[in-house]
Amino acid sequence: MTRQVRIGVLGTGGRGAEAYGRWFVEHPEKCEVVAVADVIAHRRESFADQARVPAQNRFGDWSQLLREANRLGLDGVVIALPDKQHLEPTVRAAQLGLAILLEKPLTPDEATLSTLERKLKGLDSRIAVAHVLRETPFWKSVQRVTESGAIGDIATIRIEENIGFWHFAHSYVRGNWRNTDESSPMVLAKTSHDLDIIRWIAGRPPTRVASFGSLLHFHEGNAPEGAPTHCLKGCPVADTCPFYAPRYYADALAGTDGWPVALLGPDTSREGRMAALAEGPYGRCVYRADNDVVDHQQTVFSFPDGQTATLTTSAFTGSNTRTFQITGTRGELSGRMQSGELRLETFSPDGVKWAAMVDMAGTATVRTATNGPLQHNVYEWKAVPPHSESADHRGHAGGDDALAEQFIEAVASGDFEEHVTTTLAASLDSHWMAFAAERARKTGETQELKLA
Repeated sequence: MTRQVRIGVLGTGGRGAEAYGRWFVEHPEKCEVVAVADVIAHRRESFADQARVPAQNRFGDWSQLLREANRLGLDGVVIALPDKQHLEPTVRAAQLGLAILLEKPLTPDEATLSTLERKLKGLDSRIAVAHVLRETPFWKSVQRVTESGAIGDIATIRIEENIGFWHFAHSYVRGNWRNTDESSPMVLAKTSHDLDIIRWIAGRPPTRVASFGSLLHFHEGNAPEGAPTHCLKGCPVADTCPFYAPRYYADALAGTDGWPVALLGPDTSREGRMAALAEGPYGRCVYRADNDVVDHQQTVFSFPDGQTATLTTSAFTGSNTRTFQITGTRGELSGRMQSGELRLETFSPDGVKWAAMVDMAGTATVRTATNGPLQHNVYEWKAVPPHSESADHRGHAGGDDALAEQFIEAVASGDFEEHVTTTLAASLDSHWMAFAAERARKTGETQELKLA
């Protein structure tokens, strides 16, 4: 690293300021945040203060920042604006020759995605899409094992996105991704990460998609009798409701000032939180909000060579994690992202060779399976990031920090694609998969996909 990379941050919410901006601020030897833009003043000023951004480089609108890109000496930008605002700043930044770290989803609908592709065509754009799971030790291990041939040819991929009942209420009932017209369908807003992993592991896009799901629980038909618009306005079931807002934001997260508490407002004292919950969006009754995204969905994908994949997502889980199982002709791989636990069962007697190849020999517990007549080999190990934090509230198991670092190194190196795996080209298929899944859910008809 020969010099600091100069970065502008467009959007200083949970993703722009917390997921990526925090890493930039903590690594001044590698990069410098020189400008920020956000329409919400307290968010803009709070992050700008942390990053020591001069007053003249703090903008209320992203277009003002990009108009001054030359004066600012920008090398790249983070675009973490609301979903519907991604198109114009992405195209403008690409035209300026800036490297871009673009928060997913690329766009909230098919028409806008087609427009984005068309407008970027012919530009030498450098875009890293924030499919951060690819950068985690956990999913890197999964990809390395499957690519090694340890489980033979893949037959099935099953991923379960367990959102966590409190997280769903925060983001998809009360929060920014609650309403399709304002953001995007839940299959895109939440599970685009999982779709990207399925596409990555499979090594090709699917050809057919079927999907089912609905808004089962979080609607007015399930509101308790006498429930007010906000929890603090005299809810008659406050003691028993799993989604009573003060229990989450003021009690359970009493020691947290960052995401998600910071989204309530600038005052994160208990008094400030309670005042925000009394009238603000995060204090709304989950049965009387304006949400319309589904709270559970199951999708099936069929691939050209006969493989299949399933993706299950649900609001109604105790843990906020992902679990998976991949079956192959010579073995089975499964795991749980929250703990980093992975389990490889090799059906072939040469399993030890495969274990060494995927660099598990020194860390895996090896034992003999007792649940079959051939007593095949079982390997169990953990793939977790250093200094990992709670998977429930920040970090995507190390993926956020890893992508921020990879982005900076890519910009500094001059060889962008050597460092970034989640380029625009690599991320398009998962978006088309999401749109096909939503069409299939709405119509009840299997959708055909024709992707290169």
